[in-house]
Amino acid sequence: MSTSRPRIFLSAGEPSGDLHGAALARALLKRWPDAELYGLGGDLMRAAGVRLLAHAQQLAVMGLVEVLRHLPFFAGLWRQVKREITGRPPDLVIPIDYPGFNLRLAALAKQKRIPVLYFIAPQVWAWHRSRMKQLAENVDRLAVVLPFEEELFKDAGANAQFVGHPLLDLPGKPLERAAFLRSIGVAADAPLLALFPGSRAQELRRHLPLFMQTVQWLKRQYTTVQPVWAVAPGIPEALYRETGLPHTADTGSLLAHARAALVKSGTTTLQTALAEVPMVVTYQMHPLSYKLARRLVDVPHIALANLVAGKRVVPELIQEAASPEALAAALLLLLRDTDERAQAVDGLKQVREKLASPEAGVSAAEQVTRLAAELIEARRV
Repeated sequence: MSTSRPRIFLSAGEPSGDLHGAALARALLKRWPDAELYGLGGDLMRAAGVRLLAHAQQLAVMGLVEVLRHLPFFAGLWRQVKREITGRPPDLVIPIDYPGFNLRLAALAKQKRIPVLYFIAPQVWAWHRSRMKQLAENVDRLAVVLPFEEELFKDAGANAQFVGHPLLDLPGKPLERAAFLRSIGVAADAPLLALFPGSRAQELRRHLPLFMQTVQWLKRQYTTVQPVWAVAPGIPEALYRETGLPHTADTGSLLAHARAALVKSGTTTLQTALAEVPMVVTYQMHPLSYKLARRLVDVPHIALANLVAGKRVVPELIQEAASPEALAAALLLLLRDTDERAQAVDGLKQVREKLASPEAGVSAAEQVTRLAAELIEARRV
């Protein structure tokens, strides 16, 4: 088996995985320009050179009730992936987060004796700790992006390595404030409130009304604040335009100039933390899905920024607690010059420090590519 043109199967099932999978694909092709990269992902991975069997938009489903509705699609996709893996085995399988599907994919690859390099470990330590041992058994190398995960997974028997968080490696320079305000049609130099309602269609359907009601409550007490939607990839802009609020796909510039943010729980809380923007974290889901989640999840915080900090540095208002009045009151404390705002900024600076790569100047994608080379070479021998 030659490493000159390796075949690598990558699997990402949501926008954040697509973003980091694209960076990894570019790093893999830099090392092996003629590598065959294929699997599951989104527009960014496709643009980076990955041949897609299915698009991440079809895979971005969360919650028990929501998944049950899509079971026929997932059953068909699994049969297709199994044929690909079994019929012409790749040299390496790289699952990227997305535990529901990728844990099963890792087990299949292990059964077929195909090396598995899991990038961005699924957060099974939060909701299903028994699966940590299963993951350790089915994965050859585990590249984790949260600093506390390395010890957790090593204790479970995994060959885990902290590679730093890939959000720190994102390129791009934000627009200057005046230019950014012009680009979104905001003339006044108003304090900006960044709105991140989610990256999945089902999240937007649930969060858009809540966020709009929160904005209405907030503007009664803080009339100069200017809310701005962060547009998620693959979501029609019409959904944002209908609200009458400005919107932008340039989330880097939005966070660079935002005074505060209202953010749905998920990876975006880390992106906002790295920009050191004080935020209120929220999430709402189907009541049955939430009831099940409460029984499974066993962590002191929901927001990743709080988990990395090891303490509550930003407020969390989830499910019934996430009323427009409560969210607006929490945001008001962060928009104004308060002790709460100062404490949040200090806490977010600590989060940024903890997420930095242990190897200065080496991106997470480059470290994962190095691990990939080791596994492919070992299989060749």
